[in-house]
Amino acid sequence: MKITQLFNDFFHSEKIGGVLLICCTALSLGIANSSLGDAYHHFWMTSLAGQPLEYWINDGLMTIFFLLIGLELEREIYQGELSNIKDALLPIFAAIGGMLVPAGIYLFFNLGTPSQSGAGIPMATDIAFALGILSLLGNRVPTSLKVFLTALAVIDDLGAILVIALFYTKNLVWMNLFLSLGIFVLLYVMGKVFKIRNLIPYLIGGVAMWYFMLNSGVHATITGVLLAFAIPYGKGDESSTSYLLQHFLHKPVAFLILPIFALANTAIHMSGSLIQMIQEPYSIGIAFGLIIGKPVGIFLLSLVAVKIGICKLPDELNWKAIFGVGFLGGIGFTMSIFITLLAFENEVIINQAKLIILLSSLIAGFIGYVFLQSILKQKYTEE
Repeated sequence: MKITQLFNDFFHSEKIGGVLLICCTALSLGIANSSLGDAYHHFWMTSLAGQPLEYWINDGLMTIFFLLIGLELEREIYQGELSNIKDALLPIFAAIGGMLVPAGIYLFFNLGTPSQSGAGIPMATDIAFALGILSLLGNRVPTSLKVFLTALAVIDDLGAILVIALFYTKNLVWMNLFLSLGIFVLLYVMGKVFKIRNLIPYLIGGVAMWYFMLNSGVHATITGVLLAFAIPYGKGDESSTSYLLQHFLHKPVAFLILPIFALANTAIHMSGSLIQMIQEPYSIGIAFGLIIGKPVGIFLLSLVAVKIGICKLPDELNWKAIFGVGFLGGIGFTMSIFITLLAFENEVIINQAKLIILLSSLIAGFIGYVFLQSILKQKYTEE
């Protein structure tokens, strides 16, 4: 199976970044629950330009993460797994199943309660963590499975972005929204019509677009995805603006931005009864959604799509591999925590939801790793 160098770069940066995220999360939890806990928490609440440092990380730095996601999605559409509609349909259906079933499970336990706004939390997949776990299996993993998981996670993140835009937007300021979208249209025309390849106008326009989006009521990170599609893709070769920017962003995002996000958002002081915590409706919805809903949704909708002839299973894969990858899809972490911050306002609920996300992601990742290890031999053979 043909695989581009850019995909290889993306895969390797994400898998190493996943290991780094695990280390940062463990470190952050350890410090938060030590004698340095109060000072550590106050550090992330340090005021910068009238807002806490955590705010600028979640609304500013994470926009760059979303920009990388947008560039990767664009690459997938033009040259990758999503460029051929027949090949694209399998991860698309898998992602849809992996979003709808977990959200449905969450709403089953929370519909009509104050916590029903958290339905988007178990819908997300953390690319870095998922690819990091898959990489631990080494060369026994077929390329088609890596590509399937990457495409699934990217589409999943796109779905999460749409959920954020549609359901977690409050008090719209239409003028600012129109200004932001107007700048996007201008940048898009610059790239697609006038073929302007210099990156500087796009970065300047992107900052302006981010500012107006930030003050519009729509979450500012949406700007990253919009900007990605405005930047000219060209032929997608190593000289294209999109390629150069994506290649440049891989390491800063994997080794700086996501670790900082992890450190800032897992500074959780663990108190109270764990038994009582896991009995809360939102905890049950998150845990069942990620651990059960993700693999079931991914597997079932993929199976239905193949059986009715909409798409086909790649030659190297079998249904056990798809089911195993479904558990890796249950590693929510970055995106799930991100949506948690938008869904809830109560700090106690936010912290408890974060802990449940971490525990659920750990369980889903462990099950996925053990299951895939048992079915993927050193030399992969289709059953």
